[in-house]
Amino acid sequence: MTEKLLQYIWQFGYFNTGELKTTAGEILEIIHPGTLNTNQGPDFLNAKIRCGNTVLAGSIEIHINTSEWINHGHNKDKNYDNVILHAVWMNDIELQRRFPTLELHSRISGMFLDKYANLMQAKLFIPCEELIHLTDSFTVTAWKHRMLVERLQEKSGYAGTLLLKNNHHWEEVFWQLLAKN
Repeated sequence: MTEKLLQYIWQFGYFNTGELKTTAGEILEIIHPGTLNTNQGPDFLNAKIRCGNTVLAGSIEIHINTSEWINHGHNKDKNYDNVILHAVWMNDIELQRRFPTLELHSRISGMFLDKYANLMQAKLFIPCEELIHLTDSFTVTAWKHRMLVERLQEKSGYAGTLLLKNNHHWEEVFWQLLAKN
């Protein structure tokens, strides 16, 4: 298990969310898992949970072991003062904190972890390339159309940026794009 994989599992809810309980036995409901934070600080921002009868809003920190809270120095870092939940793979120690801890190891499917391990060990250039035949043609066509639209949006955004840089001089933008391509 890696912290990145655990973040992915949390972000997309790939764990059993039925009858959640904290390590202290309190009933827990995840109202919103939060938004992945790619900067310094907690892993997920703007999350919302219900612990017992109390609704909490704030950040969620993800770790493999509960003890990493101390090992990483979060207990001394002001960036972690807004944490409302510590989601961990294994609860190896009991922290005396004002927020609950949720242990996830028994809530993640073994099949999911096996599939992940197989993809990570694949020797192919694209690990899932042998699975493409399992996808129906409608999904593949829709994916290609979406990619086309995204590419056109990216190119038109670039042209718009050039247009602003060149004081709305279309001919200059045309020549720059022609030279680039």
